[in-house]
Amino acid sequence: MKRYFVRGIRGAITVERNDAGEIIAATRELLEAIIKENDLDPEDIASAIFTVTRDLDAEFPASAAREMGWKYVPLLCATEIDVPGRLGKCIRIMVHVNTGKSQRELKHVYLKEAVQLRTDLLPQ
Repeated sequence: MKRYFVRGIRGAITVERNDAGEIIAATRELLEAIIKENDLDPEDIASAIFTVTRDLDAEFPASAAREMGWKYVPLLCATEIDVPGRLGKCIRIMVHVNTGKSQRELKHVYLKEAVQLRTDLLPQ
């Protein structure tokens, strides 16, 4: 019998402007990439935490997940710690999934300027 665990999948993406439509579109792009790269079924998603840098307040990124049909998935939005000199206009996500995959098998997704956040996780 295969064992299942709750695992976290990280991701991040940047936007150019503090615009509701841009925040929703970027979040959707990131979520779709995470789902595709990890071959996820929405029923496997236990919860998701979204954070944004302080320069993004035009919309909740979780709204994109709701638009994608994540009606019953617990979602939470928060503001990222404001570390001086760090990447701005950034949306970060941690999706918790029920999976039989190991930590090493999961694919974390970093798009646009956010690729610089975790260069150690980029495909070789």
